[in-house]
Amino acid sequence: MKNRVATHTLIAGCAALLAAFAAVADKPPQTWDGLELTKKKGIDLVYVRPNVQFKAYKSVAIDGLEVAFDKNWDPNDSVRSSSRRMTTEDIQKIREDMAGEFRKVFVEELGKGGYTVVEQPNDDTLRVSPGLADVFINAPDRMEPGRITTYTTDAGRMTLVMELRDGPTNQLLARVIDQKVGTQTGFAQVTNSVTNSAEFRRMVRAWAQRLVKGLDKLNGKAG
Repeated sequence: MKNRVATHTLIAGCAALLAAFAAVADKPPQTWDGLELTKKKGIDLVYVRPNVQFKAYKSVAIDGLEVAFDKNWDPNDSVRSSSRRMTTEDIQKIREDMAGEFRKVFVEELGKGGYTVVEQPNDDTLRVSPGLADVFINAPDRMEPGRITTYTTDAGRMTLVMELRDGPTNQLLARVIDQKVGTQTGFAQVTNSVTNSAEFRRMVRAWAQRLVKGLDKLNGKAG
């Protein structure tokens, strides 16, 4: 991918695939890794493999979530006290918490839709490889006693880059890119780890529900 599309790859682990993360500018490419750009209402970018016969998937395998923070994100930017500064361990804990909540929400929404989440792909399994790029959290909070109250107009933003593969063959079927921004009220409100977590779950739930709708369509269940 050239010029207007910058991609970042992260290794999910020795048993996981290379997940592609992209920040897309004005004109995304029409093709990407054999996939073609397709218009889908409500999603920024969807790439789909042409002339592929999608199965009626009944189960889903979810790879571990990779998290890449925005290059300009500095959680200690306005923190004066050294005791309140976030450490590398604190930031890693945020990654782990996001990965745990992401999977929890997806498992919950898929279960509501009648889809089983499995560890090993079956013949009817769709493999989902999710990543979050350009994650920017406004006012991250360590939840310490006596912490300073922070007000912002939204919790932050993040971009989902999700690959969908056929479970048995591992063939790449589609790639989804979609940015979400925290709820903007137009006025300053308290922002902390509790409100940030609630906003994160809201955004992830919207993505999970879109996946369920897509599976329903493949299975002839869509209304």
